[in-house]
Amino acid sequence: MFKKYLDFPKNNGISPYIWAILCILPFYFIFQSSSTVEIIIGILLTILFFVFYRIAFVSKGWLVYLWTFILIAISITATSLFSYVYFAFFLAHYIGNIENRKTFLWLYFIHLISTSLSINYSIIQQPQILNQLPFVIIIWISVIMLPFSIQNRKEKGQLEEKLEDANKRISELVKLEERQRIARDLHDTLGQKLSLIGLKSDLARKLIHKHPEQAKNELKDVQQTARTALNEVRKMVSSMRGIRLEEEVILVQQILKAAQIQYSGLHVGKLKNVSLLTENILSMCLKEAVTNIVKHSGADRCEFNIDQTWKEVVISIGDNGTFKEADRIHRGHGLEGMKERLEFVNGSLELHIDNGTKLVIRVPNDVKQKE
Repeated sequence: MFKKYLDFPKNNGISPYIWAILCILPFYFIFQSSSTVEIIIGILLTILFFVFYRIAFVSKGWLVYLWTFILIAISITATSLFSYVYFAFFLAHYIGNIENRKTFLWLYFIHLISTSLSINYSIIQQPQILNQLPFVIIIWISVIMLPFSIQNRKEKGQLEEKLEDANKRISELVKLEERQRIARDLHDTLGQKLSLIGLKSDLARKLIHKHPEQAKNELKDVQQTARTALNEVRKMVSSMRGIRLEEEVILVQQILKAAQIQYSGLHVGKLKNVSLLTENILSMCLKEAVTNIVKHSGADRCEFNIDQTWKEVVISIGDNGTFKEADRIHRGHGLEGMKERLEFVNGSLELHIDNGTKLVIRVPNDVKQKE
């Protein structure tokens, strides 16, 4: 039951040695008094201050105001009777940890005004406080700056936690998207080829006695299809390892040469401020775009431009082929998959159809990437 009152907040940013000194220091000022009554009152006030101070840290709602006003009253009394101003430091630390912004500002200004008035009153009534004037000035500056410093540190910590959570979520989404990509690739490549192998194998089995030569040709097709499927599986595995854009450009050039499609401008320099994740997504989008040109466009000429500015990486891919209006939303052409991939790195995809087809991919440069 009392555990929450006994556990002090962690990571308060102030050395425990300073806290220990400030907790012991009031008794030094109290025992300098010549009156036994004042000494007893001072000890009771000190004990009550630390008890109420701890209770205030776990209070909520209107109790925050109640305990703060009580602590301010004890601090003013200690300053007036014993010239002990250091309770104000404890209060500044407590007020800085208040989460509600409105409550924080109200109590901050009340504490600042009351501390300033009590210090001025003590200087007039008790000139001996001038002996510790440098420390009094330090405490007064702490009353002004410490609450905002604690608030800023807490807000920064909360933002860092949110950023870490966002990075974790992005990581999970990237994994999910990659699983979906693998599923699409398996369906588009292995699914079709395995179906073709099954059909040709059945046909060869039926023809093996009646038309042996034709069955032999069908089996050769099965063998070639199996080899093609194996090559595509190897390419998929290679892409899962994270291909750099430079490596993908070499593969794209080989594909275009094999398809007898003329190309120009297909080269890339070393990209700066681009993470492996971003470069891998750009590589996949480039490969998907070239695959669309080879399979669906009927083009015999295409042009590429890969450029990086201080703000973003821009890849434009144009060809002289045709693009049907119905293909704009067709998943088989990979446009939806490309858009989904680019969303993970805040990228965009533009499609222009005018005397051919042109894709423009834009991805902002990375400022900070989580490992």
